[in-house]
Amino acid sequence: MKYFDHAATTPLDSDAATTYMEVACKYFGNTNSLHDMGDTANTIVENCRSEWGRLLNVDKNGIYFTSGGTESNFLILQSLLLASKKEGKHLITSAAEHASIHSTMQALADKGYEITYLPLLETGVIDIELLEESIRPDTILVSIQHVNSEIGAIQPIKEIGAICKKYDVLFHSDMVQSIGKIEVKEVTPFVDALSLSSHKFYGPKGVGIAYISPKTPWMPMLANGSHENGFRSGTVNTAGIASMTVAAQKTCSKLTEYISKLTHLRNLFKETINMESIVIFECSEQYPGIIGLRVKGIQGQWLMLECNRQGFAISTGSACQVGKQAPSKTMKALGLSDGEAKEFIRMSMGRDNTEEDIIDLANVINALALSIVDAGS
Repeated sequence: MKYFDHAATTPLDSDAATTYMEVACKYFGNTNSLHDMGDTANTIVENCRSEWGRLLNVDKNGIYFTSGGTESNFLILQSLLLASKKEGKHLITSAAEHASIHSTMQALADKGYEITYLPLLETGVIDIELLEESIRPDTILVSIQHVNSEIGAIQPIKEIGAICKKYDVLFHSDMVQSIGKIEVKEVTPFVDALSLSSHKFYGPKGVGIAYISPKTPWMPMLANGSHENGFRSGTVNTAGIASMTVAAQKTCSKLTEYISKLTHLRNLFKETINMESIVIFECSEQYPGIIGLRVKGIQGQWLMLECNRQGFAISTGSACQVGKQAPSKTMKALGLSDGEAKEFIRMSMGRDNTEEDIIDLANVINALALSIVDAGS
């Protein structure tokens, strides 16, 4: 099977796996225990926290280790709102956010918050002017993802952050699809909070980070928590944190090399595609490793299953909403009809994909698109 679903999850890096095993077997003490083994585990976690401050270009004191992106998104939004001193219950997000943001927003709407969902422009990004027009005196928080998980669009974080600061509105960004894939150090100072997940950049599953600027007030969802400065209850996953940190160090040190390779593979795919019925979604700024497309007249799920039958693992969108038979949120945010949105498929590349892999996949999709044309003629 040739794997083209790296936006859903990535294989565990060998060095990260070695680190996980070593820490889990030798340094397994509870970080809150007062004996030497607990102190050693705590030192490992704090060293990782410092390294993440460097990798993200943020204050390490705002880094909290979690179980992953979904928990980070939920806890950040809830914790910021619990501590908000600004009057109002209006929130702004995009219609193309990850399912964890949408479900949290729905839960907040049930509590009386009003949510504005911004559409996407044809270029794949939100309309900055519309964002500013949507801010009201009672707007207290904006949550916009950095890199879209379905088409790879990169949102203008600096501009969004400047607008939020202008109107005294908190700004959270889901950076699950960007950290370890593109450089983020220049944009992280423009957010009040961000989320990331280890398994998106060759780290282990079940670990992630929630960052909230130490300048930004928050309140814990659960009172009297003894871990992570009270932000999250539960024994700290020391081995997972150490493994995630090693994976991040490795991927971030080779970002230029990875981006160059993925850009080449993306261009090769586009050059090989030769059917007019295949529409590839291009954005003004884009992470090259994610290729979103639709084949006119073919359901995305059918196309995905046919590719799977021929040895290629692709997807019909975010793995957290696949299987619900609902049209892609990103396609709907771009203004497509339900029928058109259900034609969407996604290929997301990783560091092990080859030129031969991408050419073979493009030719399979060409052949499937041609089969529909032939069947209709």
